[in-house]
Amino acid sequence: MVSGNQIRLNRILREGKMLCIPMDHGISNGPIEGLEDPASTIYKCEGHGLTSVIINKGILKTLPKPTSVGILVHFSSSTSLSLTPNRKMLTGTVKEAVALGADGVSLHINIGGKEEPEMLEQLGKTAEQCHRWGMPLLAMMYPRGENIKDPNDPQIVGHVARMGAECGADIVKTLYTGDVDSFAKIVKSTPVPIVIAGGPKAKTDLDILQMTEDVMAAGAKGITYGRNIFAHKTPEKMVEALAEIIFREATAKEALRKIE
Repeated sequence: MVSGNQIRLNRILREGKMLCIPMDHGISNGPIEGLEDPASTIYKCEGHGLTSVIINKGILKTLPKPTSVGILVHFSSSTSLSLTPNRKMLTGTVKEAVALGADGVSLHINIGGKEEPEMLEQLGKTAEQCHRWGMPLLAMMYPRGENIKDPNDPQIVGHVARMGAECGADIVKTLYTGDVDSFAKIVKSTPVPIVIAGGPKAKTDLDILQMTEDVMAAGAKGITYGRNIFAHKTPEKMVEALAEIIFREATAKEALRKIE
């Protein structure tokens, strides 16, 4: 018997894998390059291998028309103008996500700083609501705060990823450690699918494609890249190149031809 959670996950993923553009930056950073018009970027990239997007509820409400990709509504935010930018606060409820027609909920949780306890409580309570409503939950689990010396330390990333799964997330988004072997151990010790963040804009297209090839080889279930897609000169071609790696097991150099 199929559950509501499975039906919605099937809209967010394809073949159990994710190629997602997080576009929640408007609250934290404003209309940055590539996000002046989020809707046009979504429509431009759908049909090129994109499985889902992460957007704030205000953007979801103002989409001119439905999209063919899955939508996760992002419900935790802070701003770069704040005295405590690492302190993410809830901006919506799971019941609201259901009313908006979202396919999933996304939360951002920073681990390693003084704001950690509050955000862990948010994660636990939201996970309970998601389970009640059959709504998939993606937890962005980031090592970020006063106690974090190296956010890419495999031991720390592994701990943070496991916390997301332990608190009830269906998908955990976290940082790549930088090498296949250490990340493979993290994937193995996390009992839910792991996808990675793209981080700052990569120096070259090959750099971001190679990272994608590496994390997929380590057992990750996909990627959620923001600036490396929406700030690209041809975001739809970058999506096509990433899809070659994620769904067809192409190498980074082979996938690069989609862009060139």
